[in-house]
Amino acid sequence: MADHQKVHPLNTSSTHDDQPLDIEAPQTPRVPLVPRGSSKSDQGDPAAHIHDHHYPPFQRTIPVTHTKPPKKRRSCCCRFLCWTLSLLLLLILVIGVVAGILYLAFQPKLPKFSIDTLQITRFNLTNNSSLSATFNVTITARNPNKKVGVYYEGGSHISVWYTGTNLCQGSLPKFYQGHRNTTVLNVLLSGQTDDGNTLLTSLQQQQQQTGIIPLNLRVDQPVRIKLGKLKLMKVKFRVRCRLDIDSLAANNAINIRNSSCKFRFRL
Repeated sequence: MADHQKVHPLNTSSTHDDQPLDIEAPQTPRVPLVPRGSSKSDQGDPAAHIHDHHYPPFQRTIPVTHTKPPKKRRSCCCRFLCWTLSLLLLLILVIGVVAGILYLAFQPKLPKFSIDTLQITRFNLTNNSSLSATFNVTITARNPNKKVGVYYEGGSHISVWYTGTNLCQGSLPKFYQGHRNTTVLNVLLSGQTDDGNTLLTSLQQQQQQTGIIPLNLRVDQPVRIKLGKLKLMKVKFRVRCRLDIDSLAANNAINIRNSSCKFRFRL
């Protein structure tokens, strides 16, 4: 039989009883279990794979609110222009409404003019070869309005023309023409025209060729319109009459073959 090994107990008593024993705790080996450049398996460590996977961080969805862009401040000039145009349009609208009301209330109509007679008291050459003419014209003015009166103011001008040549001129008297009134005016016109010989020759040729002499009578008259008791501002009217007469012989009866007048206002 083999010899039995004897285990002798550790002698705890020694000369170093008074010295503490240094017992070091076992240290974890720092050498990696898997060498670099190698792996435990083709798939790797499942736990490490889970921890290494990066998920997107959690984000809270915030509703988007669209804010209105700040309004640009309009310049003072732009605001002034807008206010001016607005006031102007308002003024035009008010004037239009007032004019419409007045028109419906008074129903104004244009006056009527007619040339009744024409007398020539002088129509001859002077010593300096100018043509002197004096006409006496009878004009009838009619106001057909029921509620509108007409003030004929001073500063009127009436003239007689032949193919662009002024033969004589004068003016209408001042007067007031009431509602539905007819006024007959006798107006004296006089004037002188240079180069009378040429003018007389042209008149004689016109009379021989056509048998008539065309004349134009023009009236420029400032008036004031009266609507009821309201007297409006001063305006001007123009009358344009065309006359066809048979001759221009002085001291002879002048026959007016045709006469037509057109009337219009102007500011």
